[in-house]
Amino acid sequence: MTSFADRHIGTTAQAQRRMLEELGIADDEAPVEALMRQAVPAAIFTSASDGDSRIPRAASEAEALSELRGFAARNTVNTSMIGLGYYGTITPSVIQRNVLENPSWYTAYTPYQPEISQGRLEALINFQTMVADLTGLSTANASMLDESTAVAEGMLLARRASKTKSDVFVVDAGAFPQTKALLETRAAALGIELVERDLAAGETLPDELFGVFVQYPAASGLVWDPSAVIDAAHVAGGLAVVAADLLALTLIASPGSLGADVAVGTTQRFGVPMAFGGPHAGYMAVRAGLERQLPGRLVGVSVDADGKPAYRLSLQTREQHIRREKATSNICTAQVLLAVMASMYAVYHGPDGLREIAQSVAGKAATLAAWMREAGAVVTNDAFFDTLEVRAADAADIVARAHDESGILLRLVDDRTVSISVDETTTDADLNAVAALFGGKTSAFGARGVERAGDETKPAERADADALPQELRRSDEFLTHPVFHVHRSETAMMRYLKGLADRDYALDRGMIPLGSCTMKLNAATEMAAITWPEFAQIHPFAPESDVAGYLEMIDQLEGWLAEVTGYDAVSLQPNAGSQGELAGLLAIRGYHRANGDEGRTVCLIPSSAHGTNAASAVLAGMKVVVVACDDLGNVDLDDLRAKIAAHADEIAALMITYPSTHGVYEQDVVEITSAVHAAGGQVYVDGANLNALLGYARFGDLGGDVSHLNLHKTFAIPHGGGGPGVGPVAAKEHLAAHLPSHPLAQRDAHAGGYTFSGGVVSAAPYGSAGILPISWSYVRMMGAEGLRDATAAAVLSANYIAARLGEHFPVLYTGENGRVAHECILDLRPLKESTGITVDDVAKRLIDYGFHAPTMSFPVPGTLMVEPTESEDLGEIDRFVEAMIMIAQEADDVAAGRWPADDNPLVNAPHTAVSLIAGEWDHAYTREDAAYPVRSLVSTKYWPPVRRIDQAYGDRNLVCACPPVEAFA
Repeated sequence: MTSFADRHIGTTAQAQRRMLEELGIADDEAPVEALMRQAVPAAIFTSASDGDSRIPRAASEAEALSELRGFAARNTVNTSMIGLGYYGTITPSVIQRNVLENPSWYTAYTPYQPEISQGRLEALINFQTMVADLTGLSTANASMLDESTAVAEGMLLARRASKTKSDVFVVDAGAFPQTKALLETRAAALGIELVERDLAAGETLPDELFGVFVQYPAASGLVWDPSAVIDAAHVAGGLAVVAADLLALTLIASPGSLGADVAVGTTQRFGVPMAFGGPHAGYMAVRAGLERQLPGRLVGVSVDADGKPAYRLSLQTREQHIRREKATSNICTAQVLLAVMASMYAVYHGPDGLREIAQSVAGKAATLAAWMREAGAVVTNDAFFDTLEVRAADAADIVARAHDESGILLRLVDDRTVSISVDETTTDADLNAVAALFGGKTSAFGARGVERAGDETKPAERADADALPQELRRSDEFLTHPVFHVHRSETAMMRYLKGLADRDYALDRGMIPLGSCTMKLNAATEMAAITWPEFAQIHPFAPESDVAGYLEMIDQLEGWLAEVTGYDAVSLQPNAGSQGELAGLLAIRGYHRANGDEGRTVCLIPSSAHGTNAASAVLAGMKVVVVACDDLGNVDLDDLRAKIAAHADEIAALMITYPSTHGVYEQDVVEITSAVHAAGGQVYVDGANLNALLGYARFGDLGGDVSHLNLHKTFAIPHGGGGPGVGPVAAKEHLAAHLPSHPLAQRDAHAGGYTFSGGVVSAAPYGSAGILPISWSYVRMMGAEGLRDATAAAVLSANYIAARLGEHFPVLYTGENGRVAHECILDLRPLKESTGITVDDVAKRLIDYGFHAPTMSFPVPGTLMVEPTESEDLGEIDRFVEAMIMIAQEADDVAAGRWPADDNPLVNAPHTAVSLIAGEWDHAYTREDAAYPVRSLVSTKYWPPVRRIDQAYGDRNLVCACPPVEAFA
């Protein structure tokens, strides 16, 4: 019977033998193992597992789903009225089926090649327009990781943009508790002084500050006018950051209209399930003049070679891989898939539909408040949108009875206060059940909405109005662009989503050989459980008794990840690789400070490292010292020793990527890590390239003290067009206590019995827990042996490509035995010198051949970094190799004069269908040369919707919202 690993790994045993022959390896017994012994240094090489693994034998797909059903059965889907930024929402089925469950959307990558990403870029423009309109600010980015991290980024933006020298940032007492905790973590590392004020109660601001943060509405539910506070902050020279509920903003005044400089928040309640904390798309919007301070990604409008409008990422110099220690943020991704869902929720409902949902929510809250007051309860706020705080002497008992008797989750604020939040899923029966807990009259409906036989009493009448203050009523229009008005029927919505998907290139079309990004198979069985209600409809702060299945699955996954990496403890809280990096560095910082070594602030980072490494070190309060690399791409040991000697007692950490960013296994890695340890430093091993190591070596064994792992790379979580990702942090025992904690976590203990007490790095205790079933399924179905086989297959495919293309494009770096790891860097600089054809030309010409280009000019300008992964079969790999060889021949034809340097298929690539049929064909090459360079494309051709995009034009003419329909005429 075929195993899951056989279906995940694209190359068959027969194909692998052919590939190994190309490499000159013919070991009859274990040829793949022979290749791995050539590539991986003997000092760190691990032989096959001897059977004592904590990872059980590989399960079949049916068995894995059955075990997930078991976890799901141990979760209880109660009615959540907890709030705090997480609410029940109804995902339109047309969006769930055609976006969330559609590989055309979830297997795409970040739109670095915009010509083949027009669909998701348009969806993100819709997202940015939606956020900008609702917040009343000029520009929004393409999403953030969650609300709390967005607030932290807003704080950092305020510090950069403020002209004051103050280190004081004022935090509203009405902020969500998880946000306060995260701000404390981020501020402490950067020397920012947080000052809490009850702003709604009129407490005054300090004389000096660089910013103020307001929650709007407050965690208590209070809706109040913060404009005076915002004005006072401006007088003091600071900026105002407002966290606003987007649904409430359909009814109440926008932050922009109140004078805010920055608005942040979450779009979760726009059709994205709570999923035990994520993934969800946070948002950030800024007033005019702050656009270039925005962290994260920004989608803009430019023009293509024909002058037609086209979307692309704007201001890409802000990408953190490029800016390194000068980065404004370490975030280099977004939550694209979830942002698409939220934007389509707005497209589906339109402004009138959103307003109707908001009015319904506000009316339910007002109704409940009226019933409470009729029962004699004290509702603390007169003005509110969806949340009430109610005084009760027996508050804890009420919360317990709500859960045990009615299946309703309320929030215990303190021993005399209960918080209740309603949402679009709240029923009259829910309202009645809650009112009854406070002594109100029961109705004809029980807590589950089932009419009681023989009971003729009627439900209390619903309130006619909401409880929003008249002076804060929103009067301006929003979502006026036609896209939010024309897709009203499901037919229209389905066709719109299909049309956008057809403009994109994702893994469902072909290989995406992006180096460093690991675009491997995201199997359907791995994806199946994420939409089950028992995983999707759980509040992140639900009581421990409701989430036993989640916690058991999390424990297992933490344990498995600890084993395969050689560490002792794992935290799944970081919801992106950037947050995992930061969490690991903060753990190192906490460890040194606990030992009294507060002077250890220097972080050594090789020049070849991921750009996010330097940015993360700065955000952790460390000083970056760059270590040189030699001509082979390895860390220069002499320079490392010199830097260690120069900084002696200041060394906090070394950050190193293994295998290196250059795609090779450094032979001296143990010597490198030993030198840092001898100097009293800790070693951070970046886990981005774990796909080349799993089963053959472990970070902990080669000297690592802490690492982040990219579950969206090595462990099969889809990239979703540029997010979601999960970046858990794993550490040795001595650092375990400093891993992330959370004030609202269901429990303190983690796998292995470790208790974490480090700072909060994500809004939810387990980060993007809703997609952890994907990685759990991957490990469970692969087993230890399958994981090892996947590594070998990935390394074999990369070496095969390097061998076949080496004579056409020099392979820039190899290890001592001439082998690469799971990716190889093809040097196109000689091609440019001899033919004039650039790396851009090659990347765009690959689109005509039906491929997504490899990673361009990273880590070396003028190169392509190719990573085939283990999931591609030999036919697809050979198709890519042959395309690259033909492109090299085309470049030679340009050099030989067959085609002019300014008019050939490469410099004019990519070619759209319109460009081939419109008008006279006056090029030096034929239409067939342009469109069908290989005959197989006749039946499988992918047509890009736009020609080559002018990047510079888009930066000079910054447009980051939906352009008018006339622009496309």
